[in-house]
Amino acid sequence: MNKTSELIKIAQDLASNTPAFHDIKGPGKGDHATKAFMLEMQKLAHDAFGYDYSEKKISRPTNFAVDFWFPDEMTVVEFALTLRNSSSEFHKDIFKVLLSVDSGEKVNRLVFISKPGAIKRHSEPASKAITNWLKKKYEIEITIIELK
Repeated sequence: MNKTSELIKIAQDLASNTPAFHDIKGPGKGDHATKAFMLEMQKLAHDAFGYDYSEKKISRPTNFAVDFWFPDEMTVVEFALTLRNSSSEFHKDIFKVLLSVDSGEKVNRLVFISKPGAIKRHSEPASKAITNWLKKKYEIEITIIELK
């Protein structure tokens, strides 16, 4: 199993074992829950891989960090748990990847891990057009995984 698949499995297991994970908590409470989830994800991933792949700054001229970077798989993984609500996180994470490519990193896959509703939200024409453009112009595949 590759690291990306293993990370998805870890995330799904953690989500399944986190009480009220799918509940909408609102600002403040939701931010704290997301932070706690991500800290646990980073710990579990480090334990699984024996290396810290989280919060990597792969765009040299900026201070932007991606949630997880697997250079041997040329894959960025972004936890965008509220991707179903807004396209701004979708656009921002794509832009971070493009800046990384522009600074010389080889990225061929961007994986979004989100709560249910993200796939439907980003099946709309604008998101589809951006996804298709990214694939055609930069050979970067976007995948959205919904945690159940």
